Amino acid sequence: MHPINEIAKFYFSTRVPAIDHFLSHPAETQQRVLTHLLSRARHTIYGRQYGFETIKSYRQFAAQVPIHDYDGLKPWFQRMMDGEADVLWPGRIQWFAKSSGTTNDVSKFIPLSGEGLHRSHIKTGKDFLSIYLKNNPASRFFTGKGIVMGGAGNANAAHPDIFIGDVSAILMKNLDTWIQYFREPGLDVALMPKWEEKLDRIASVTMQQNVTNISGVPSWTLLLLKKVLEKTGKTLISEVWPHLELYSHGGVGFAPYRKQFEEIIGRPVFYQNVYNASEGFFAWQDTLDSDDMLLHLDNGVFYEFIPFNGNMKTQDAVNIDDVRPGVNYAMMISTNSGLWRYLIGDTVQFTSTAPHRIKITGRTRQYINVWGEEVTVNNTDKAISESCAEMDVQVSEYTVAPIHTDSYSSGRHEWAIEFSKEPADLGLFARTLDQKLQSLNSDYAAKRSGGLVLDTLAVAPLNTGSFYQWMDRHHKLGSQCKIPRLSNERKMIDELKDISRVIR
Repeated sequence: MHPINEIAKFYFSTRVPAIDHFLSHPAETQQRVLTHLLSRARHTIYGRQYGFETIKSYRQFAAQVPIHDYDGLKPWFQRMMDGEADVLWPGRIQWFAKSSGTTNDVSKFIPLSGEGLHRSHIKTGKDFLSIYLKNNPASRFFTGKGIVMGGAGNANAAHPDIFIGDVSAILMKNLDTWIQYFREPGLDVALMPKWEEKLDRIASVTMQQNVTNISGVPSWTLLLLKKVLEKTGKTLISEVWPHLELYSHGGVGFAPYRKQFEEIIGRPVFYQNVYNASEGFFAWQDTLDSDDMLLHLDNGVFYEFIPFNGNMKTQDAVNIDDVRPGVNYAMMISTNSGLWRYLIGDTVQFTSTAPHRIKITGRTRQYINVWGEEVTVNNTDKAISESCAEMDVQVSEYTVAPIHTDSYSSGRHEWAIEFSKEPADLGLFARTLDQKLQSLNSDYAAKRSGGLVLDTLAVAPLNTGSFYQWMDRHHKLGSQCKIPRLSNERKMIDELKDISRVIR
């Protein structure tokens, strides 16, 4: 028995009763969160403008406070970045998470208060680990090190006391000292700005360590694993890190990557899904055998949900009391960092309301609905995962866009795919993928019926490195950046095809 491991497991077990409480009292917990947020921010500039002191109920809150997307709150964020205090949240905000987004090249800067960092991000991370350890009592998590695939950041030139960077970089700078002991690499490497150099250094630093856990976006984590194998000359990651037991992943759907992880690691590990965004750590997988996630209701975030099917009526927003399983919702948050009724851009479905578990279905700006087919990222991730499993194919990355024609009845979807293991018959793969998508989405199936509206989808295979070069061209290299999966226009997919032709 490893004493440090047992002490750490006991420490994390003390969080379980608090988790059990919000599971049993979801509405009461969320009302308490809202009351706390309004009370803390009532004397801010925003709080005075919208009468926070007079708000006594959720109904009043929804009536008095407007709904915002990023552009709506951006002027307020800028005032905070300029050093102004008491704008959206009490005091001066010293941390801003830089998010490149997935639909354009414009960086977003999300404020993170001290309370938001510790009560939303760090607290939820600890609760995720608490439940993982409860579910896996034989865990040897703390007998070795954990690799965190983090980003970079730097001080604001105009205000040196303000730090701007990836949320992972901000978190690494704020973790408890004792937690830092179990994490690799050190901050000097973890915060390096040049991604390729950092990837090489992380591999060099960690390949001699006893690594028990890894967290990061799947695509970038795979690059690290391949780099480690290249440097060590080993065939499998299990030969390098025999005690690896957990990979926690988020940011994109894991299904298209799972088989690649299983093959490159070479032994069973636990794969755990997390929903950790720049705006907060919202949910995590609380079982070992299902990838839907438990929504954290007591972490300083008040949640609202708007039914979404390609458009949304903001007046239909509901709180946790009135959500229903199976409905596609745009998620909206108010947080202890000063985000008020903020549309985060993600869509979710509840798989359960006792407890409240969710799955991410896509982005409000990432869906295809040119012909009324209402295809979501959840549909395409599952379709490609099932097709790959059926035909023994592996996909590194993919993106989908419509092919527009002059004839309304002859459109189709085009999938640009970078294969790590190509299909023996590309045409059969395309037909299989099309059939899987029809089985998962009745609207797509209806538009495919008889080929009157949509023809069979087309697959455009890309040469290795095409997505990486596209990310580099658009300054999106790094552990927090994700490939946009779906678009209603063709700019990205045409650029990828051009890049692929040059690589060839």
